Amino acid sequence: MTKRMSVVLFFVRARGVARFDWVSPTMSLEILNRHSEALFEFLWCPVCGHEIFSHIPFEGVFCKNCNTQVELQESRETRGYEEAVLACFDTDSTWNLHVDEKLRRDLPDGSARVKILGAPGAYEVDWWSPAPGEDWEPVERGEFEDIEEPSEISHLA
Repeated sequence: MTKRMSVVLFFVRARGVARFDWVSPTMSLEILNRHSEALFEFLWCPVCGHEIFSHIPFEGVFCKNCNTQVELQESRETRGYEEAVLACFDTDSTWNLHVDEKLRRDLPDGSARVKILGAPGAYEVDWWSPAPGEDWEPVERGEFEDIEEPSEISHLA
């Protein structure tokens, strides 16, 4: 190759975007952090209430406890806050949702979004979509922490 070719491949990642540059037959990978660690410390799963998420490269970010997928998007409207993020949760990949209603709560139509505003150490929830009400409430952080998963269910994951 005589000309420099540059190919940029973006993928949603827990804390960043990968950028591949093709300068010659060799490739380099650079990770660009989009979201702070503090955002992930604030975030929790509205299906099971746990706070730990796993990143599987090129697949997505998932709740470590129930496997609910979360995709982060930057919000168009920041209202003067340092960060404004939309966290979109999807239960297509959630484990044992149909069996384990005492430890997990399904999302309306299998998905929900939350807008988070703030800065590291001072995040707050702006809104949920759909709005919590009589038909649906997101599981609060740690709501099911004291309940043990029955042994006959844990093997189904």
